Amino acid sequence: MSPSPIPAVIAVVIRNGWTLLVRRANPPDAGLWGFPGGKIEFGEMVKDAVIRELLEETAVHAEARDVLTTLDVLVRDVGGNVRQHYILIAVQCRWISGEPVAGDDALEARWFPIAELDPDTLAMSVDVDVIARRAHVASNLGDP
Repeated sequence: MSPSPIPAVIAVVIRNGWTLLVRRANPPDAGLWGFPGGKIEFGEMVKDAVIRELLEETAVHAEARDVLTTLDVLVRDVGGNVRQHYILIAVQCRWISGEPVAGDDALEARWFPIAELDPDTLAMSVDVDVIARRAHVASNLGDP
């Protein structure tokens, strides 16, 4: 149990109406599809962390842009007590090069059409579809 929230990043990469997702190998969302990401290392800037995590998990190169949103993820024990608290910082990233190859703690990595993201048909982390759509709109509003 961590006495403080754990800061982490998630990379929201949008490319031609598709978003890059990984199927997580480890808790808290093991087996679910979500954005590549992980913990921020001590002394590491948010944009550096998101690019590092993206590369480690997918072999994709991107440029970190703006923060889209933040999410609180509470991991509870069987009694309902908070065991861990993650603060996820979702960062919009512009794809530069590479095709996804699962690495680090990802079981799979691939592109998904944003229009088809549906939590009823794809086992995904909370709000993946909402964040992907928000990022897609932002990228169409002048993000080259």
